[in-house]
Amino acid sequence: MDVIIVLIPISIVLVLLALRALAWSVDSGQFDDLDREAQRILFEETPTAERAADEGSDDDGQTPR
Repeated sequence: MDVIIVLIPISIVLVLLALRALAWSVDSGQFDDLDREAQRILFEETPTAERAADEGSDDDGQTPR
């Protein structure tokens, strides 16, 4: 029964820490635009210089001769 006296304050502190982390993430804008990040991985962005250089190569990564 003495363990309950220790576990209850520890659990209250953990809940308060979790609520503080949630409040921080909401305040910092982590949940502002959920759709953009979900669509970002589905659609290709503008090609980079590396991709433009790779367009002339074969599947094995070597330049065709």
